[in-house]
Amino acid sequence: MDAADTKAADTRAADTKAADTKARLDALRALMRERGLDALLIPRADEYLGEYIPAHNERLRWVSGFAGSAGVVAVLAEAAAIFVDGRYTVQVAQQVDAACFEFLHLVNDPHLDWLVERLPAGSRVGCDPRLHTLQWYREARDRLDRAGLELVADTDNLVDACWEGRPDPVVREALLLPEQYSGESSVDKRQRIAGLLRQSEVDAALVFAPDAVSWLLNIRGTDVPLLPVLQSFALLGADGTLTLFVDPRRLPEGFARHAGEGVSVAAEHEFAVHAAAWKGRRILADPAQANAWTLLTLEAAGARLVAGTDPVLLPKACKNEREIAGARRAHLRDAVAEIRFLAWLDAEVEAGYLHDEAELADQLYTFRAAGEHFHGGSFDTISAAGANAAMCHYNHLNASQPGRLAMDSMYLLDSGAQYIDGTTDITRTIAIGNPGTEQRRLFTLVLKGHIALDQARFPRGTTGTHLDALARQFLWQAGFDYDHGTGHGVGSFLSVHEAPQRISKGWNGVALQPGMIVSNEPGYYRDGEFGIRCENLVVVRELEGDFEIPVLGFEALTLVPFDLRLVEPDLLGASERAWLDSYHQHVLDTVGPLLDEAERQWLVRATRPLGN
Repeated sequence: MDAADTKAADTRAADTKAADTKARLDALRALMRERGLDALLIPRADEYLGEYIPAHNERLRWVSGFAGSAGVVAVLAEAAAIFVDGRYTVQVAQQVDAACFEFLHLVNDPHLDWLVERLPAGSRVGCDPRLHTLQWYREARDRLDRAGLELVADTDNLVDACWEGRPDPVVREALLLPEQYSGESSVDKRQRIAGLLRQSEVDAALVFAPDAVSWLLNIRGTDVPLLPVLQSFALLGADGTLTLFVDPRRLPEGFARHAGEGVSVAAEHEFAVHAAAWKGRRILADPAQANAWTLLTLEAAGARLVAGTDPVLLPKACKNEREIAGARRAHLRDAVAEIRFLAWLDAEVEAGYLHDEAELADQLYTFRAAGEHFHGGSFDTISAAGANAAMCHYNHLNASQPGRLAMDSMYLLDSGAQYIDGTTDITRTIAIGNPGTEQRRLFTLVLKGHIALDQARFPRGTTGTHLDALARQFLWQAGFDYDHGTGHGVGSFLSVHEAPQRISKGWNGVALQPGMIVSNEPGYYRDGEFGIRCENLVVVRELEGDFEIPVLGFEALTLVPFDLRLVEPDLLGASERAWLDSYHQHVLDTVGPLLDEAERQWLVRATRPLGN
């Protein structure tokens, strides 16, 4: 994706309360009456169930004006509600017309319960089975059935039928990823996964997630903002053959040669015809990941579904040495851009220029775009000044007006990029003037947690949940916490939020393994005042040493200094000081030679040893 694509992604299809929400609801309700539906569920999803969706599938935004990344709308004949999680309670009130929608919490006020309370027995609830997992579909069907309600599956989406001026899908040729970046051919990957299928005694697996398909075929897409995946799904046989279901227009010349023998291509609308060939055969599929329509189609064709995790996810998460080398190069390139931005920002503040959040995000983008192999952002930049940073998933594009820097405050910048050789994600909290003692104390507690997690040493079999408390311990001791995970997986020129590994309080049973890339990002947020987050990406490595058992640890990929103006040195122990000095010296030694003289002198000051 080029700069224009990402810029378009930042401003895509922004319908606000000023839009004629009532007219859209009226159109939907008229069509519901024609179809004999008493309620309609509209999730923020498309048929691939990914985090990022293209403009033509932003159905929830079209009907409500809400631009967040998660939510559900329920429409009844005389009422409607929008359900969002705690990240979006402020945003939903700003963007959605309260005269048309009731605002409810996605977790605390389940939308199915809301429907059951309001609909009489015999009512029919419509949904598009392409936009929900099979697990959700079955649970919803059972929940509604117990209340005497019927769940009606209809792939002829009602929103699409009402959406005048709906954007056309963007269809561009995908990119063939050379083996110099992937480190393994598609043929070898498919044979490796096929071996796992034979061990599991299944005939095939549904590879549903587009990033899994993209990894398996060494191909990257350009149709979805911020996510370089080929929109597709596939059936992988236990013999290594694969049928790819995709719009053929997305496949570039040379794809067949690139993918190797054993790959056939079919249009997605032909899936039902191909499903018939699997009658009576065992197909591994994840009901919590794949959409209901795909699995119900296989079931209707007589296939025997075997519930299980997509076998591609774990091999994809464990990067090979070629991918890890690429990640190091991408992070070095990214560090140059970030450090240039930080040096520029300090000079601007010193000169009295207090920019707004949008100007700052654009400037960082410009520095990144000048780097080699840049393919756009990896997510919407969180450029948050002052109190806006208290919303941990704040997006200045969704605010009525971007916030502006203020003296004696903090600025939180969480951003990342896609490069052909790696994906980056970094957060730095930056002093604007002198934020004060309390902010410095809390920043230092967050940084102590970051350092503790970075220094963790752990045996094989350890999960991210086992390690999560290391990052929170100093905040907990002071009576504080943060309401998000400490770390997520990151792909290789793929999704910046990659399954299955995770570091969080909530249980994750996937053990951390060598080659996995995860974020280390503890934080603290004080509502209405400020937010703090310290984030690096790290790769899991097996450590050398005189150990009785194999021991794993983290290697930092991110190479950008933490703001020493926010550190209270007296709150750091000797080992923490040594870690920070060592990290900063490594940043200076590695990135310094790539900067101009003024930028290098800024970096020298930013990485000075503590106490000097």
